[in-house]
Amino acid sequence: MKKSDFSFDLPTDLIAQTPLPERSASRLLVVDAVRDTLADRRFADLADLVDPGDLLVFNDTRVLPARLHGRKETGGAVEILIERVTGPHDARAQLGVSKKPRPGARIELADGSHAIVRGRDGQFFDLHFDTAEPLEKLLARLGHMPLPPYIARDAEAADDERYQTVFAARPGAVAAPTAGLHFDQPLLDRLAARGVDFGYVTLHVGAGTFQPIRSESLRDHVMHREWLNVGAELVEKMRRARAAGKRVIAVGTTVVRALESAKRDGVVQPFAGETQIFIFPGYRIDSVDALVTNFHLPESTLLMLVSAYAGRERMLGAYRHAVAQRYRFFSYGDAMLIVPPLANATM
Repeated sequence: MKKSDFSFDLPTDLIAQTPLPERSASRLLVVDAVRDTLADRRFADLADLVDPGDLLVFNDTRVLPARLHGRKETGGAVEILIERVTGPHDARAQLGVSKKPRPGARIELADGSHAIVRGRDGQFFDLHFDTAEPLEKLLARLGHMPLPPYIARDAEAADDERYQTVFAARPGAVAAPTAGLHFDQPLLDRLAARGVDFGYVTLHVGAGTFQPIRSESLRDHVMHREWLNVGAELVEKMRRARAAGKRVIAVGTTVVRALESAKRDGVVQPFAGETQIFIFPGYRIDSVDALVTNFHLPESTLLMLVSAYAGRERMLGAYRHAVAQRYRFFSYGDAMLIVPPLANATM
């Protein structure tokens, strides 16, 4: 299978640059592969589309203010995008600079402290920060929210709250689990009152999620690494829901990646560690019974994941419908609820 098999035409004016005033005011395209139908709904309708006893699984990662600005010793500007925190004063990062620095180079930050280049691994640099405070506190003081590259503006104060889910709890991501951005507290309260159960995984989304696939053959692509945790409490909730004939519904592709990475002998089990899982058509996703997700980039690994879940032609057809109906795309855009073919069901 080829990268170009997942291309589609997307007008640039459909790429959402700002969030809507209300999180749950987004649109929701329901892609029902069982009935082979598409339905245009509002995201707030999700409370009417799930049943009592269903389990919604969220990613509770919290986005770090991971973008820093500094200067090289020669005076040239440097943009630092933290990919992951690797220690109290250490991180792996991408550097936006005209000439890549060598090991030992020092980048001065706004407060006079320095990030020191320790080494390089491909596009990433290993940095040590010479501050007394932990790196997360330095980022809280000097960092900016790392909006995705397709949002053509600088981060604003409002993004500190809106590019973060309302249930974010565990700092470590440098990109938001965007399907979760549509949930506000009133909607969560409605779902709870309906008898829907909630569960959580943690997957710290890395900057690699925005890296394009450079090889035409999907089998030549190597995924970036991300850290995840699937706890015993969630695994037990999933077991009980399935035993009762209820659905496990993933909120976001990061949840799917976490659960599929935690499978042992075909069963989701407690797991903490790294994953490089690459899901594309030919892979059978059976850890979840439905998926809430945003609209993704053409030729992206995320579009390939949802195509593995519900079929490439079906998903490309849904995307063509979304373009024709002028849905908003990507992180601050609208969402879809995907009900997969019965062949994927485990109930």
